[in-house]
Amino acid sequence: MPTPVDVVNIQPMAENDRGAPASRVPTMSLRGAVFLGIGAMVGAGIFALLGEAGAVAGSALWLSFLVAGLISLALGYAMAKLGVRYPSSGGLITYLVKGFGNGRLVGIASWLGYLTAIVVVGAMVAVSFGDYAASIIVGGDASSAWTNLFASLILVASALLVIVGPQSVDRTQSAIVVALLAVFAVFVCVTLANLNPHLLAPSGYPSARAFVSSIALTFFSYLGFAVISFAAGDLRRPERELPRAMYISISATTVLYVAVALGVFGVLTVAQVVDYGPTAIAEAARPALGEAGYVAMVIAALLATSSSVTATLYASSGLTSALAEVGQFPPMFGRQSRFGKNGGLLITTVFTLLFVNVFNLGALVSIGSAVSLAVFVLVGVAAFRLRRELAAKAWVILAAILSSGAVLVVFTIDTVREDRRAFWALVGIVALAAVVDGVWRRRRKQPGPEHLPLPS
Repeated sequence: MPTPVDVVNIQPMAENDRGAPASRVPTMSLRGAVFLGIGAMVGAGIFALLGEAGAVAGSALWLSFLVAGLISLALGYAMAKLGVRYPSSGGLITYLVKGFGNGRLVGIASWLGYLTAIVVVGAMVAVSFGDYAASIIVGGDASSAWTNLFASLILVASALLVIVGPQSVDRTQSAIVVALLAVFAVFVCVTLANLNPHLLAPSGYPSARAFVSSIALTFFSYLGFAVISFAAGDLRRPERELPRAMYISISATTVLYVAVALGVFGVLTVAQVVDYGPTAIAEAARPALGEAGYVAMVIAALLATSSSVTATLYASSGLTSALAEVGQFPPMFGRQSRFGKNGGLLITTVFTLLFVNVFNLGALVSIGSAVSLAVFVLVGVAAFRLRRELAAKAWVILAAILSSGAVLVVFTIDTVREDRRAFWALVGIVALAAVVDGVWRRRRKQPGPEHLPLPS
């Protein structure tokens, strides 16, 4: 009988006595994993969330990105240690099961993580792609119907690319990220050379509480680093390549976010950034580069957001397969699905298309930020419980847990005070996840979660 990790990995794996892969057919390079992570983060963050986060952090957004990046590095350390010990395309869900067992806590966290880190993030970035595509193809006065159309098209195209296989994702992501970083290098150099220091003065910074709360939003823009953990089963030498890919991608993205935030808020006022929303970066290029700069940044946005959509759907394939294998999700999400071996990917694409065309994604950002932080806190706790087995430094993991937990608490309190509807929506989503998990467990007709197989 194959172990669950044999099933969820895209390529077959044998295991040694420590649970590490003894033989594999590698399908992704270190470079590909790094670019996969950068591509997932950049599209979700600097384009889709700049206006939302800027409304809270103001001109201190660069500092908020820096702190969120450091928290992500600490969490990335924990995930890298877990990924080396348990290389699986199941990613963080495998780690939660190992740390807490296959019970209700992991079941609820799985549904929450799936809806926020995969469906909401994928939909949000796809809509950002649609905004840019509509602005350059149809015009600045394009209706939301055009945005939804282009968002739907990029989702379908990305799903087809993932179906082709990890090697195609590797090559495509690498090409896109190289082009994207080249454009950003020009943008950063030009905007930093022409910025107005007064626009970045500390007098324009928010209160300490608002600043800490903003870190939750900027952390949301780093969620793509979790995608790297889903590539562990596809790397040639995950024990070396997974940590490197994690640290390089998070560090490079942090530097990029900080530099771009300084450039944008050094050229535009906070009010202008909030007003322009997802197209603020392109507008920031106009003063120095004119219309050509605007068009170049629009093209960069299309590359970044399409890359992020592809990376998110790639992660969903391994995630849903792992959840189906351990019984947390229905079999139709797994490789034995009635919809074929890509059943989970197809279902995720349909859900994401639904969110794009039905829901107001702006209202979901705060909820997604809080839920995502909570899931990553749980991953940190799982790593701390397994720290001896992982040979991990306890102080780094504790720093990750305490910092992300503190941001979550402040953000939740701030949400209660400032937006009661969002808070109760958050409570409702958690309750919904608990109900869905309970219903599925009863339909499974299993004696109990302790009888379910665990990922190796």
